[in-house]
Amino acid sequence: MALKKESKTLGLLPLTALVVGSIIGSGIFNLMSNLSAGASLIAILIGWAITGIGMLFLVLSFRNLNKKRPDLDAGIFSYAEAGFGKFMGFNSAWGYWISAWVGNVAYATLMFSSLGYFFKVFNGGQNLASVIGASIVLWLGHFLILRGVKSAGFTNVIVTIAKIIPIAIFIFAAYAAFKLHIFTSDIWGTASKGFEFKSVLEQVRSTMLVTVWVFIGIEGAVVFSGRAKKRSDVGKATFLGLFTVLAVYLLVSVLSLGLMSRPDLAALGQPAMASLLKTVVGSWGAALVNIGVIVSILGAWLAWTMFAFELPYQAALRGSFPAVFKKVNKQGTPLVALLVTNLLVQAFLFTFLISGSAYTFAFSLATTTILIPYAFTAFYQIKYSLQEKSGTPHRTLNIAVGAVASIYALWLVYAAGLKYLLLTSIVYAPGILVFAWSRIRNKKNPFSLVELVIALGLVVVCIVAIYKLASGQISL
Repeated sequence: MALKKESKTLGLLPLTALVVGSIIGSGIFNLMSNLSAGASLIAILIGWAITGIGMLFLVLSFRNLNKKRPDLDAGIFSYAEAGFGKFMGFNSAWGYWISAWVGNVAYATLMFSSLGYFFKVFNGGQNLASVIGASIVLWLGHFLILRGVKSAGFTNVIVTIAKIIPIAIFIFAAYAAFKLHIFTSDIWGTASKGFEFKSVLEQVRSTMLVTVWVFIGIEGAVVFSGRAKKRSDVGKATFLGLFTVLAVYLLVSVLSLGLMSRPDLAALGQPAMASLLKTVVGSWGAALVNIGVIVSILGAWLAWTMFAFELPYQAALRGSFPAVFKKVNKQGTPLVALLVTNLLVQAFLFTFLISGSAYTFAFSLATTTILIPYAFTAFYQIKYSLQEKSGTPHRTLNIAVGAVASIYALWLVYAAGLKYLLLTSIVYAPGILVFAWSRIRNKKNPFSLVELVIALGLVVVCIVAIYKLASGQISL
């Protein structure tokens, strides 16, 4: 009964804050540097146009599926399962779960790097002091969430508001200091200084690698649709989150090009926004942004921890994850799912001590593993719409929505590249054993013939990826 009471506590504001809070994490503070490293003004604008359209159609898919299939209240995981079977549903949940908690490792690295601006003991964010500090934050968040999703959701509202402030100050300062001659000095980014299709296409592709990371979380309200006070709030929160974040990202990336040349933007240290604002308003700007990074990551960390335990819990309820993940406490919080998630984060925090690129590793893994769940949602949108009876209101429109969302999902996979797909197979393959064990424990046949072929194919790709990684043909 405790779970039922807790499950309907999130209104429009906390749902919207979950979307905005989970999307705006660490990526925005390096956005101008990451985009400028591979793209010019025109390519960046094209990239944002593609991203805006693609994410809009993904959101439309979320809204339509949320409306047509209210019984599928686990969001991404349940859409994949309903459309393509238990194994595909499991893989969607597995990939999303990995993306969520590995992303928290990346957040921890950047947060303590920013704390190093104020406290030299954390200098670099990848030392023993940072591991200890990150561990303390990790388990404080753990016990906060144990008090219930409602209290954690309210905290996320406050944190989301607080972290928008330094970003807003940056936007106003950048607008005031904007210089048109810098902005227009190299709009194509080509050797000829004019339009070159191949070059511009590669530049646009490079922006996709960045925007995938900074837009992860757009489905946040859908993941928690089963806990919403009103079903209609889920769609509203998702649209509000999308347009708010897109506007902020566009302003930050475009205005930055009017402050500093592309090569200089690309060379800025982390967080790039701190260094850039310092050139405009002085050293207090760098301090303000570093505070913003810390607050922002705290909010995103909390939001993604909530997402991370919800997926294995919902998967366990449906028999895809081990049954132990169904255990909840008196407040209705999935106890085991939360504990296992944070134990994995804790283990990966020690990569701070053995790798100089812990953030890069976590960033890449979190980005690539979520592409599959996004793609399955788009595919199910078009499949479900095609199966509706002829004459169903908006059927043709929903087919078109699914088609565009699917094309965008495939474009993201292409933009990620073969290297990242190979690396992703390494973390997806172990899930096969977890799925098979769960199904056998429930006295059910683990795989259909088609699923078995897919599973074996995934194992083969994983072996190839491990070989290429070990031989140095690909790297993290």
